[in-house]
Amino acid sequence: MADPRIVAVGSSPIGATDLTGCDLFTAALTEAFDGLPDPAELVDAIYVGNQSETYEHQIMYGTLIAEWAGLRNVPAERVEGCAAAGALALKHAVEDVRSGTRDAVLACGVEKMTAGGTAGATNALSAAFDRALEQRSGITAPSQYALLAQRYLHETDATEEELAHIAVKNHRNAASNPRAQYQQEIDLETVLESNYIAPPLKLFDCAPISDGSAVVLVTSAELAADLVARDEQVRVGGVGAAANNIAVAERDLTFVEGANVAASRAFDQAGLEPEAVDVAEVHDAFTVCEALLSEAVGFAPHGLGYESALEPDERSDGWTDVRLSTSGGLKARGHPIGATGLMQAIEAYEQLTDTATDERQVPDAEAALLVNEGGVADAVTVAHVLTN
Repeated sequence: MADPRIVAVGSSPIGATDLTGCDLFTAALTEAFDGLPDPAELVDAIYVGNQSETYEHQIMYGTLIAEWAGLRNVPAERVEGCAAAGALALKHAVEDVRSGTRDAVLACGVEKMTAGGTAGATNALSAAFDRALEQRSGITAPSQYALLAQRYLHETDATEEELAHIAVKNHRNAASNPRAQYQQEIDLETVLESNYIAPPLKLFDCAPISDGSAVVLVTSAELAADLVARDEQVRVGGVGAAANNIAVAERDLTFVEGANVAASRAFDQAGLEPEAVDVAEVHDAFTVCEALLSEAVGFAPHGLGYESALEPDERSDGWTDVRLSTSGGLKARGHPIGATGLMQAIEAYEQLTDTATDERQVPDAEAALLVNEGGVADAVTVAHVLTN
């Protein structure tokens, strides 16, 4: 099988913007292809992660984005898995290249969430919940994750303050990330004194509504060698995905089984163990997610994931030395739904090619894990293991 490589990445500004989804994509594409041949000369197929057509009243995003990239008559597909859409686009690109079907595939993600305002975003995200059991009750994404957080605090020694430390850490990381929506630090008091959105989750426990686009070019190793130097390539060693169930009421609230399965599959493909991972981008749409996912993928013992905000030498026995959400995570880097999984890949690419800013660069990083979930926790999870 072919050896998939990430050879170029790009993103738009993230946050509230007047740009359309296509304009956001153009900014990301322009950065990614700076110094490379035109996309029409390289790209064999394109996958576009896009969560909802309601924001801009637009479907056919595969064809639309292919057109804006100057591509004609190539396979072009929109993929959807709520907030895991971007990672699914990357998964498809990687598998196309690995199978030998194609030599160069563009994985894209785009979302214009502010177009519908807060009410529109809330409604669009609620479509990811079970219709019969959840949507009709009026439950929202924060209240769904609040159920997980309540149970986690009940079953472990974690407190609201421990969750707040995760937010503080991620804002600190975002402060040195020029791609981040919020490039400023916050203190513990700011988090703890912010208003409750859905107890125990407060305003600063929650990721923002964001506009943004991201692009990742995946090629075979042979083509990569023709395009960029070896130290500008990142190898995709493993991919895993799992869909467990949609309804929160039908699952273990403190063990994200789907993430465990997806990450295990990715690790098996890559021939690595969790201990080998230097940096990880996990889906912290809410602070409790970083704790839960740290445990699910094997970084932390059960009940101790909330220590992710601590320095590695300050964590309990059983923790690995991984650095989490060096980009600032969804919490502070921003969460443009369809692009989020690809923004995770961009951070890992920068860490593994030693091109992150000095303040957030993890020294001698050699392996990264990406975990992107859609729906609430176990609904669908995609994991990638990247190495330099």
